[in-house]
Amino acid sequence: MASSKNIEVLTTVPFPETVMQQIRGLTPRIKLTFQPAQKTEDIPQDVLRKAEVLYTDILLPDIEEVPGLKWIQFHYAGIDFVQGSSLLKNKDLKITSMSGASAIQEGEYILGMLLGLGHHLPELVLNQTRAEWPEDRWQRFSPVEVTGSTIGLVGYGSIAREVARLLQPFHVTILAAKKDVMHPQDDGYIIEGHGDPEGNLFHRLYPIEALKSMLKTCDFVVITLPLTPATTGIFGEAEFKAMKPGAFLIHISRGGVVDENALLQALTEKRIAGAAVDVFSQEPLPPDHPLWKAPNLLITPHVSGFSPNYKERAGEMFVENLKRYLHDEPLMNLYHPDRHY
Repeated sequence: MASSKNIEVLTTVPFPETVMQQIRGLTPRIKLTFQPAQKTEDIPQDVLRKAEVLYTDILLPDIEEVPGLKWIQFHYAGIDFVQGSSLLKNKDLKITSMSGASAIQEGEYILGMLLGLGHHLPELVLNQTRAEWPEDRWQRFSPVEVTGSTIGLVGYGSIAREVARLLQPFHVTILAAKKDVMHPQDDGYIIEGHGDPEGNLFHRLYPIEALKSMLKTCDFVVITLPLTPATTGIFGEAEFKAMKPGAFLIHISRGGVVDENALLQALTEKRIAGAAVDVFSQEPLPPDHPLWKAPNLLITPHVSGFSPNYKERAGEMFVENLKRYLHDEPLMNLYHPDRHY
């Protein structure tokens, strides 16, 4: 990257003014343009063609539309929609995700679901709608306490690492399964004071191939895997059968990672105690989908990553990556086409 020419930065996502000022303040060479857009036709052709850096949520320009593009930073952590894009034909184009920026709110969501499921929140809500004060409430609502339990984290990225940090006061046994067990440290973006940068907070780390062995001992299972060809349907009937009968599942990764028919069957047959699911293969989840009526299931409409502070946190990560870009240093959260994330 030449050190004398201007750097055209185009963002289709509105940042808080404090973040815009930080971006402009990095160097006078940065020429920042904000153009709200959901498709490339919303952007003037001359603005799109001269962009060197593009910050966007889901915009995927054709490779011919962005001859000057050298780096695209996506606004979200999950960017499986990049698969198959013509942008991947440009081997020199750097693509980065926002992995790590949503760890705080998603960690809190998961913690809330762990406590809610363990304390029978779905049944309690149903009981309230019936205006009942059951005589057997001590037995019916006896909790499965998070404290002292064994919690399995399927995928050990930024979100799971934040969950591991939040769970430390509960004196739990943390088991984790990840693709590369030889590198337990986190080499992505980390919000200071959060997560598990060195990989010290789990008690045992499993290769993903040994997932079923890990599931046998877990009271709670949390899935935070990216969606790739290798993870599509990775949690199915065999995995549900491997879980303890009284265990709970929390799934916030991507629709398609969990076999929803197997989930429905496991809940209906009471082979697991309950679940909380935020993502589905079809979104919005159709009103007539049988999961809506599944017992002991908490359904949320893909909101675990939402936060009024997200744009500010995402902006802070973008600023850090821009600093690296300016100094020809490796960018954080690089997308690897061979891994599909």
